[in-house]
Amino acid sequence: MKDEIIKEIRKQLLDKSDEKAKTSGQRFFKEEINSYGVTAPKVNQIAKTALKQIKAKPKEEVFELCEQLWQTSYIEESLVACKLSYAYHKAFVPEDFEIFRRWITSYVNNWASCDTFCNHTMGKFIERYPSYIDELKGFTSSENRWLRRAAAVSLIVPARKGEFLSDIFEISDNLLMDEDDLVQKGYGWLLKVASKQHQKEVFEYILTKKASMPRTALRYAIEKMPKEMKIQAMGK
Repeated sequence: MKDEIIKEIRKQLLDKSDEKAKTSGQRFFKEEINSYGVTAPKVNQIAKTALKQIKAKPKEEVFELCEQLWQTSYIEESLVACKLSYAYHKAFVPEDFEIFRRWITSYVNNWASCDTFCNHTMGKFIERYPSYIDELKGFTSSENRWLRRAAAVSLIVPARKGEFLSDIFEISDNLLMDEDDLVQKGYGWLLKVASKQHQKEVFEYILTKKASMPRTALRYAIEKMPKEMKIQAMGK
């Protein structure tokens, strides 16, 4: 059954592939992306169809299916895998964290797959098991750029709810001088989202760090702040 579902997913992706979409999609990435050329709305629809087929399946079997989708390195298959794993978030257990870490380490190779997986699957896991934020903090010292970005973007959804502010500042501290622009954008984005519920605290944090914070991260962090705050944050 599992092989049949994967076969059907790939058939639908091929049927909906478009060379123009493949070419235009590449411009959003610095690295070369393996792609069918299927737009995000169509990928989401394919994932919804697959979910109907697997809804009665045990989580372990679905995670095996996700593993096979991740292994191909096609971005659309990774995005379907993200949707499928998230659908089982109510069944997450602490041991799943090591599976999720391995997927990031072994298979994530672009920001879209990283953010889709971490915003939703990892974010929901952290909300369910907040003690694992310490594991995210450990990601910040990894040589793997996607683990370092994951440390920040896994907290995007909780940050929208105003949660984990002190942990967000600690992760931002750990990533502050990171030279990778995708990591800088990741924690800058996290600070921006956190500022919606905690504008004063995030602004004060930025002011204390602006002398050393890379401009890329700084611009992301203050994007939604009032003009006068932006001017103060960008000033010398």
